[in-house]
Amino acid sequence: MKKEFQYTSEKKIPKAVLVSVADKQQSLHKVQEYLDELEFLAETLGIQTEKTFIQRLERPDKKTFVGKGKLEEIVAYIKHHDIDVVIFDDDISTVQSKNLDREIQDVMIVDRSLLILQIFSKRAQTAQSKLQVELAQYQYMLPRLTNLWSHHSRQRGGIGMKGPGETELETDKRIIRDKISLLKKKLEKLDKQSHVRRKGRDRMVRAALVGYTNVGKSTLMRLIGKTDVFAENKLFATVDSTVRKMVLNNIPFLLTDTVGFIRKLPTTLVESFKSTLDEIVEADILLHVVDISHESFEEHIQVVNETLREIGAADKPTLLVFNKIDSYQDKEYPPFEDHPPATIEEWKQTYIGKGEDTVFISAIKKDNIDELRREIFKLVSNRYYEIFPNHEKYDYNQLWLGNSEEEN
Repeated sequence: MKKEFQYTSEKKIPKAVLVSVADKQQSLHKVQEYLDELEFLAETLGIQTEKTFIQRLERPDKKTFVGKGKLEEIVAYIKHHDIDVVIFDDDISTVQSKNLDREIQDVMIVDRSLLILQIFSKRAQTAQSKLQVELAQYQYMLPRLTNLWSHHSRQRGGIGMKGPGETELETDKRIIRDKISLLKKKLEKLDKQSHVRRKGRDRMVRAALVGYTNVGKSTLMRLIGKTDVFAENKLFATVDSTVRKMVLNNIPFLLTDTVGFIRKLPTTLVESFKSTLDEIVEADILLHVVDISHESFEEHIQVVNETLREIGAADKPTLLVFNKIDSYQDKEYPPFEDHPPATIEEWKQTYIGKGEDTVFISAIKKDNIDELRREIFKLVSNRYYEIFPNHEKYDYNQLWLGNSEEEN
């Protein structure tokens, strides 16, 4: 029987192979970078990568995703190395999954969406986020149920009759549809409660930290607010939104730490996390945090901007916060490999630093945090004075950080 994919805390570390299909125009370096991210996702669930397989095709094979020859190579490796999981860096269709199940025996087959869903399931802490993840999992599962019941494929009745496998399949589909409906109703109730809480903040300036996953948003929030927020060097360390009340120069505002975005974020998660993403949609200001030490930081910016457009939050006043400048040393990728910036002033002279509303920092080493606070204060105060035009104005250069507190 096929192994069921689930996070495990057993002493035995699951071993995996990673599989990617790339077109011939994509560089090997870029393909390997995507596989490195997939390996990091697997590592977040405690899965150890043993080998990666890359297949060059214009598009994934309709039957087996990788083609007959490459599949035989993968199967041979699995048999000789006691592999537990095969992870694909794209979603696999029902047909592909069925054919892969037939060829790859006694090994879990996982696509990118399922892997991310499992991480979200592990990370979710609040009742709302747990319901959101559960809904996304059922929505992912529903169109794939036929393959789960493939072991009943030989038990078919005659014309106009239903075999036991088909009957149980339809029963399971009905149960899952009912479950999806129930979860949506529960989330709708929680969404209304969240909306009421957010409406109560209408007289408060709201800022939201956004960015690619693992860029240091939670670390930055801890630093700005001088308060405890969970931060870890793993993907999706933050799934639940965390709101803190901040004070700069006696001007209060709310700062929200939100879930990180990622390439190919499952659609079901985006839909299910609508209420959480509303924290971004309803924010007055966005602090877009970027890991400048990552060689694909420009692509990460594009992924975040595309997601913001998708949820209707792309046109807000935004401060671009380039984090981890301390980790950029000795990098060999463009555009700074010939003359890597060594100081804040040198960073400001680069093409990414010449625009307005940008700041370069190191959250870990606390470099240039005063400038970050000044830039945040400029955006916050502009919005604050729109709400309270008669309030006494403060000098941007004279900052005092007040106490912060958590909002439930």
